[in-house]
Amino acid sequence: MSRLVLGLETSCDETGAAVVRVDDDRSELLSDVVASSMDEHARFGGIIPEIASRAHLEQMIPVVSAALERAEVGLADLDAIAVTAGPGLVGPLTVGAAAAKALAVGLELPLYGVNHVVGHAVVDELVHGPFPERVMALVVSGGHSSLLLVDDTVGITELGQTLDDAAGEAFDKVGRLLGLPYPGGPHIDRLAREGDPTAIRFPRGLTAAKDQARHATDFSFSGLKTAVARWVEARQDAGEEIPLNDVAASFSDAVSDVLTAKTIAACHAHGVDTLVIGGGFSANSQLRDMAAARCAEAGIEVRIPPIRYCTDNGAMIAALGAAVLRRDLPPSPLDLPVDSSMPLTQVLV
Repeated sequence: MSRLVLGLETSCDETGAAVVRVDDDRSELLSDVVASSMDEHARFGGIIPEIASRAHLEQMIPVVSAALERAEVGLADLDAIAVTAGPGLVGPLTVGAAAAKALAVGLELPLYGVNHVVGHAVVDELVHGPFPERVMALVVSGGHSSLLLVDDTVGITELGQTLDDAAGEAFDKVGRLLGLPYPGGPHIDRLAREGDPTAIRFPRGLTAAKDQARHATDFSFSGLKTAVARWVEARQDAGEEIPLNDVAASFSDAVSDVLTAKTIAACHAHGVDTLVIGGGFSANSQLRDMAAARCAEAGIEVRIPPIRYCTDNGAMIAALGAAVLRRDLPPSPLDLPVDSSMPLTQVLV
């Protein structure tokens, strides 16, 4: 029996809505619509929660309407509502939750408040099909660098995380240091393609032998960011021109090296032969290329969704809603709270 899930995403600056058809053995994406307020935040050099919340209020009805229209369904055809309950910014999360509750009450449908970060991994099921029984998931974004062991899609064990800056956050900070527009990640990636990743040997955080016992699956990028700053400052003090392409390539190589090496080691340690990479930073070309090459050498299947599904979107929330619906998990209460620091092991409120 097919069922339709509407997924709503408002954890940060993207207002997303998507419709997914759920069957017994797989999910199919029927529509995915995203409206971003990024341009409004760019002049501030970061996300302003109040601006993002206002944008969600303005975009919610148009985005949901467009998602339904593209899926060629109406509100009456829906069988469930899924919404991001956390983690994320409280104001934006609250807007999405309020819209989802109103739809669930008005349509008398079950409501599923799901985990944003887990959605970044599960969205891959819409592209490459259902997960094997057990997979490793590396979710890397502006707010998270997390290594997750995933059992039956909805059973999550958090193996590691960043101890300071997330990968995407480090890219934005280095981008600001290099005088690049916000967000810095795409601009560094563009410059890196023209640079030499071996030009500068930047440090790899938490890879020394002394770190392996306690932090084998954790990440740290704050020291790397500081090393880039000191390298640039030294060249500026000497009156030298900064080779932006080489700095970008060498910095990006250091981040990708640590992420892929630690993740593949974790796959071997836990006997997992399928790796899923998701989150906004998974759009980085060096990370994608290095992960593909190293996984092929290690005999690990790597699954990375297309770039359009890496950034925040409604499809990832509808996909996770479809996964919990297929497993007949109980719906969330209609007064479900939002949680800005929702544990990654909690898939559903």
